[in-house]
Amino acid sequence: MLSRTLTVLSAVLVLAALLLPNTVRAVTPGAFARIPVEAVVGAALLLALPRRPRVVAAVLGGLALAVLTVLNLLDMGFHEYLGRGFNLVLDWELLDDAQSYARDTMGSAGAFGLAAGAVVLVLVLGALLTLATVRLGEMLARHRTVAVRSTLAAAVVWTTTAALGVQVAGAPVAADHASTAVRTQTDRVRATLRDEAAFAREARADAFGATPPGRLVPDLRGKDVIVTFIESYGRSAIEDPAIRPGVHRTLERETRALEKAGFRARSGWLTSATYGGSSWLGHSTFLSGLWIANQQRYRTVTSGDHLSLTKAFRRTGAWRTVGVMPGVQKAWPEAEFYGLDTVYDAFHLGYRGPKFSWSTMPDQYALEAFQRLEHGKERKKPLMAEVILTSSHQPWAPVPELVGWDELGDGRIFEAVEARGADPADVVASAARSKQEYGKSVVYSVTSLTQWLRRYGGEDTVLVFLGDHQPIARVSGEGASRDVPVTIVAKDPEVLAKIDGWGWSEGLEPAPDAPVWRMDAFRDRFLTAYGSTPARRNG
Repeated sequence: MLSRTLTVLSAVLVLAALLLPNTVRAVTPGAFARIPVEAVVGAALLLALPRRPRVVAAVLGGLALAVLTVLNLLDMGFHEYLGRGFNLVLDWELLDDAQSYARDTMGSAGAFGLAAGAVVLVLVLGALLTLATVRLGEMLARHRTVAVRSTLAAAVVWTTTAALGVQVAGAPVAADHASTAVRTQTDRVRATLRDEAAFAREARADAFGATPPGRLVPDLRGKDVIVTFIESYGRSAIEDPAIRPGVHRTLERETRALEKAGFRARSGWLTSATYGGSSWLGHSTFLSGLWIANQQRYRTVTSGDHLSLTKAFRRTGAWRTVGVMPGVQKAWPEAEFYGLDTVYDAFHLGYRGPKFSWSTMPDQYALEAFQRLEHGKERKKPLMAEVILTSSHQPWAPVPELVGWDELGDGRIFEAVEARGADPADVVASAARSKQEYGKSVVYSVTSLTQWLRRYGGEDTVLVFLGDHQPIARVSGEGASRDVPVTIVAKDPEVLAKIDGWGWSEGLEPAPDAPVWRMDAFRDRFLTAYGSTPARRNG
């Protein structure tokens, strides 16, 4: 009885591994009510082999199934968070970021437990699937006559149902899911390797790469130009019915407040190169004018001398370029690619308050530190600044609250705010709660930025702010666009007059039918609008 039970469990485990989908939404009973052709072929192969080769083949088959299962699980996670599958060439280093995110969300003990559990799962899967395939191979050999007939019958049924298109619960009975998964992974690897070479050539060419310094952004001379990325500020924040009310009220209120202070704004949409995470891909796409959709492209462009938007300002010699990067907590050699004279990372902004989950400090504090360290100082040159705001980073708990600007000090005032905030584990567990807290975080980030502008901005301030990508699918929804809002704010009417031809909406909120550009189109349009002369550098 025990032997029979173990054999049945082995068959169930192998079939489940062969039929396991690679997205969470596809995991339904119908997905497993199918006949995998790989099981039929595997059985025929094991029946044809002598004992020793049969055992070797079974072991290798079990290990292959374990690898396939792990890849399918990785695909599930990547689809849930980044809206795409796992890339065998590029994505291993993102697992370290996932570990850091887990540590910020669950604490060090929880993150360690999660990592340990993942390692144990991989080892257990390898062991169980190997033992299962070996056991099934021996069972086939002991009952060869019945096994041969059953395998032939299964082959006939598979072929017939495939030819007739027979379905159960909306899924074909005849399945080749495992083979398809292997082909998909193989195609991703091939496409990645081809893309690497093609993109390297693309990055060497540049429409403004040979433009003399005196012909870059002449119409912005004397202006402080501040490019600000708001983490996860996507189209869903403005259009999702569960999120929109609070965000819409904030954008309307802050538009009126800015107008009262003498500022005007224009807004449109950009389609980000990334989704749900990997913010640096959005940052680099926007600033480089190249489509940086994966880590290999990012490494290629940041190790070269392609002209970023920030570097264009530095090349003129007329601006001091600085970066405010509260999310950077380790060496960041990319500063040279971006053309930043000075970078203020998480350790150089003077913050002594608590972290807010992943975010090292509230946006309000980061902006005030920028004012204290750079924007508010007497300078010989205007500033070109890249500012990254992180308070709207998942898991959106706890969300900071605005305090008096004169009360910020070294940030310890936020200890009470952090203590009474939501628990990240509670928010992560609920999609509805995640949407609610995400909306609050966007309201906080936008309000912090616009209050800073009203408080410290002047006649020569030009603010460009945008989202880097949409929030994860649990918040933005399955199949959501990759669009993010982008806004330019200035007091000088000539600044906005230069972009009248863009067709952007008035105010901080882009209209639903406002123009949508790919994010990589912005650099060249911006440089052209403000008087830059193209001079192509070919690779």
